[in-house]
Amino acid sequence: MTAIYIAAIALFSVFAQWLAWVFKVPAILFLLLIGLLLGPVFSILNPDELLGDLLFPVISLSVAIILFEGALTLHFRELKGIGKVVRNLCSIGMLTTFTIIALSSYWLLDLDWRVSAVLGAVLVVTGPTVITPLLNIMRPSIEVDRILRWEGIVIDPIGALFAVLVFEAVKFAGPTDALSHTLFQLSATLAIGLSLGAFAGWLTTLFFRKDWIPYELQKFTVLAFVLFVFSLSNYLSHESGLLAVTVFGIWLANQDDLELDAILEFKEDLSMILISGLFILLASRLSLSELLLLGPTVMVFLVIVLFIARPFCIIVSTFKSDISIKGRMILAWISPRGIVAAAVGSVFSLSMAEQGVKDADKIVPLIFTVIIVTVILQSLTALPLVKLLKMHRPEPSTILIIGANHVSRSIAIALKEQNINIYLSDPAWENCKMARMSGLPCYYGNPQSEHAERYLPMTDIKTVLALSPNRHNNAIGVQYFSHLIKEKNVFSLKSSTVHSKANKDSATFLSRQILFINNTQDNTATFTRLSDLIAKGGKVSTTRISEEFTWDNYLEVNKEAVPLFLINTIGQLSPFTPQLEKPIAGEMVVAMQPSKMSVLKDMG
Repeated sequence: MTAIYIAAIALFSVFAQWLAWVFKVPAILFLLLIGLLLGPVFSILNPDELLGDLLFPVISLSVAIILFEGALTLHFRELKGIGKVVRNLCSIGMLTTFTIIALSSYWLLDLDWRVSAVLGAVLVVTGPTVITPLLNIMRPSIEVDRILRWEGIVIDPIGALFAVLVFEAVKFAGPTDALSHTLFQLSATLAIGLSLGAFAGWLTTLFFRKDWIPYELQKFTVLAFVLFVFSLSNYLSHESGLLAVTVFGIWLANQDDLELDAILEFKEDLSMILISGLFILLASRLSLSELLLLGPTVMVFLVIVLFIARPFCIIVSTFKSDISIKGRMILAWISPRGIVAAAVGSVFSLSMAEQGVKDADKIVPLIFTVIIVTVILQSLTALPLVKLLKMHRPEPSTILIIGANHVSRSIAIALKEQNINIYLSDPAWENCKMARMSGLPCYYGNPQSEHAERYLPMTDIKTVLALSPNRHNNAIGVQYFSHLIKEKNVFSLKSSTVHSKANKDSATFLSRQILFINNTQDNTATFTRLSDLIAKGGKVSTTRISEEFTWDNYLEVNKEAVPLFLINTIGQLSPFTPQLEKPIAGEMVVAMQPSKMSVLKDMG
């Protein structure tokens, strides 16, 4: 029976993620709903009975992996370029939020001071997995979007580390303990966690640099190291493991010559699995009766979290900045809590309950209450607020090109010269480097990854052009972005005439392989053909159609050219497809032209 329950949790996790994908909302909403229905509402799932003594180890190990994955994204060099406001939000702003929430829970809810401190520390972490979909819907000004996006990225590992440190500090501070004893125990715990995490990072870096670990074992090795370091650290000093794995992840993230993309992608997938299942388990453990016993003061506490803690955080973080009052109002409202707060808080709650700390059982219900209120309330009001304040960004206008190869770069440079917003993406570093050297913005990685959601300007993407020579990359990109934006704005170039006849691909991908094909030419546009033209000296050029020089004249003169785009009289860009209407006077044709020498040679 236990196996059936675990399999059902996995199935419900996938279902919740699928619903989030269909409705384009944060997955936490459906995970929370399913957990509440299975647990408190219908009493179908009881994690304590299901897992017994394994419950705490399972939650702890899962949280360790989640924190490690978050720490892998914290690059110190990026902190220099995120702006003063974001740095303030993740430092003095975080401390302000912690102080207000901790004091209000202590005085208002009459909690044990240790529980209040841990609760305040856990609730400083906003939910990056919640904020990203929210920003894609509300589309605030670029400045506000950038601040909220980077806050979610940076405060995830920093806030989690801060929460771990606060937990370590209060763990030894009993009512009768001497201050010297508390400081000694805390110092010992910090020393063990920091040293083990740093040593694990150094050792893993050494193994990878010396190629002592084969590539196919690297992901498994890192996972095994994370679990072992976490367990060993906890064995040496109770609950120091979370600190150790966080330091471990930060160490690896800041090694410039270490290739971690495959590991990070693996950890993202693993974290999604763990987060989904873990959140259902945690939500099903909620006891609504415990929360109701706190009385109406919980509502006052929520008001303080929403309307005092966050606004004060923004006030101190944006002091003497150039952000407008309207921008600060949006920043003061958007701060949904997410899965990291629930997961970390649950580990702390279980640990403090084992130590007999009063009110430890109230941590999780309070955290989930804040999560429910902030996610639902802010999801419903974010877009109306942005529109009311007239901070809604104009319609998307950026063209994302999948692939930064020589064909993509040639096309992107030509479009940039026509003042068209362009962004490239490629998993090959050499291609990205060449693009950036040409002055083209390029995302290094797969554009459909979770990492890309944080770093690509998703809210500005209007059109996607899959121009990779790799048919598989094009297919995945088309499938992903056809759901994210309108399918009619996603196109793919055929790799070659041979591959274009394959019929094993999805119907969506096959229907979108219409890029650079028009009904008035017999030539088939493929990546191979465009690449050959460039290799022979071909260039992308622009020609204006007029009454004297019609589209038919253009085709007669440029028989070997491949028309790429049409720019209408008001500057709107449309790629050539079979559905595109015949160009008229005043419009411009962007085409790949063969070199004059090649044309003369062919004529001879």
